[in-house]
Amino acid sequence: MTRQHATSRSAATTKRGRTLDLPGLEIQQGAGRRLYTFAIDGKQVSSFAAVSRVRRDDQHRLQGYQRPEVLAHVAAIRRYIETDDSPLLPNAIVIAFDDRVTFTPDTKATTGYVRGGTLHIPVADDWEDADKPGFIVDGQQRCAAIRDADVEAFPICVTAFITGDHADHRSQFILVNSTKPLPKGLIHELLPTASGALPMQLRVRQLPATLLQMLNFDERSPLRYMIQTPTNPNGVIKDNSMLRMLEHSISDGVLYRFRGSDDTLPNPGEMFTVLADFWTAVREVFGKPAWGDPPRKSRLMHGAGILSMGTVMDTIADAHGSGSDLPDEAEFAAHLKTIKDDCHWTSGEWDFGDGVVRRWNHIQNTHRDIQRLTDFLVGRYKAARAQYR
Repeated sequence: MTRQHATSRSAATTKRGRTLDLPGLEIQQGAGRRLYTFAIDGKQVSSFAAVSRVRRDDQHRLQGYQRPEVLAHVAAIRRYIETDDSPLLPNAIVIAFDDRVTFTPDTKATTGYVRGGTLHIPVADDWEDADKPGFIVDGQQRCAAIRDADVEAFPICVTAFITGDHADHRSQFILVNSTKPLPKGLIHELLPTASGALPMQLRVRQLPATLLQMLNFDERSPLRYMIQTPTNPNGVIKDNSMLRMLEHSISDGVLYRFRGSDDTLPNPGEMFTVLADFWTAVREVFGKPAWGDPPRKSRLMHGAGILSMGTVMDTIADAHGSGSDLPDEAEFAAHLKTIKDDCHWTSGEWDFGDGVVRRWNHIQNTHRDIQRLTDFLVGRYKAARAQYR
């Protein structure tokens, strides 16, 4: 038999074009930050809050920030809610509201940093998800389970904040989920458009993630649509491989020249120019089938190939000179041609010397193989450069 849950309803109904008036608390949390906490029947949440799924629009701009519902987890929560064993979901869901949601304080219910009052949430029966004033930052699976559960109602706690800035939504989503198994690829896609205070380990990845986004979606990039991300699942290069290459160059390679200082901001535009010139030269020199085939067919698109060629890029730039005097596309190509015949991205064997010979497809994405391939390519390049001086 379906279990019934008692719940109180707001005086304002959820009819089309009406407002939900909910008693709640406003909590002052830091300068200019206010949180709101209230209770509501979980089945009503979908009338004013949606899941903002991560995707890209026709202009390749990032939209949303949520991962798809995990169906097995949702089903497990739903079964728990439907039991007769007094189910309890004590954790509040987190919702980001836009400025259509307002709060009217009750001056008689004010104590220090807490004010009692009424939260006013507009609702309409004919709204699409994009029209709703709220986005679920945390708790989408609980909301889905309650929505589908065979119960009349299930009251839950909600913690909310009001902001018109979608970058703030993404930042809070990253922070709330930073200790959960959130896919790293999703975090990397969200970082370039996140704002506010982020943990140090995320801040240091924000610049590489921005460059990765430019390489993947800028029409001037030779790597356009080639990097595999949640919104570009058909890419052939793993996003983590590209991020590692970018991080290394920013910390110890040619991109370090443009990362800024205490007094200056990083220059991602200059970084992108260097990267676009180099990888365009790689495409020109090695071409098909090495360029563009998946890693199982081409080790150039493999993690070992991406990371080792990133170090080659840094080495060529160092050999060219310091400061802003950097190789252009044609100069990078001229340097790369000196090692073209030593590369075996799609067939043959790599002869690393000292009796170490590896078939092309036996190169693995391990520290040892990456270092061996890097040392080999850099050594061949330096030897060729010395010969032609």
